[in-house]
Amino acid sequence: MGKKIVVITGSPRKNGNSFAMTDAFMKAAEEKGHTVKRFDAAMKNVGGCHACETCFKSGKACSFDDDFNTIAPAIMEADAVVFTMPVYWYSIPAQVKGVIDKLFSFCVAGKDIAGKECALITCCEEDDMSVMDGVRIPVERSAALLKWKMVGEVLVPGVLNTGDIEKTDGCKKAAALAEKF
Repeated sequence: MGKKIVVITGSPRKNGNSFAMTDAFMKAAEEKGHTVKRFDAAMKNVGGCHACETCFKSGKACSFDDDFNTIAPAIMEADAVVFTMPVYWYSIPAQVKGVIDKLFSFCVAGKDIAGKECALITCCEEDDMSVMDGVRIPVERSAALLKWKMVGEVLVPGVLNTGDIEKTDGCKKAAALAEKF
């Protein structure tokens, strides 16, 4: 039986390297019978968490009405969440950080979203794999806090310009990640 997978992207570059890996993953997941819902955070209006701790009290995940309120219900219904993004200045891109920060809303409101599967697809310009730690570690720790199971990571170094991913096995690895769900 197919799973409901939410993919949350963090790149503003629609034809970029992380989007190519995202597309490869999504295609493979759908071919395996999974239902995939994608949210491109860079094309959404998601602000940072205000730490007001009024999450879900207005009937919405965030009292500050932004596009997180369309993403949160999909996360709640999903069996799995996949984050895809490039590394920006050794960390998570701001475009997706607001979404990740607002996962706090589930904790504040006591929403039980434990038991989901989680995965990460990321790439960076440098050849040093540790450059991706600024993305990998926060995603892993967030998954642990939410009691989600990390099922896999695709970490691809050495890509910067659009199309560089084609010189690697990144898309192949992203497609293979679908096998883990």
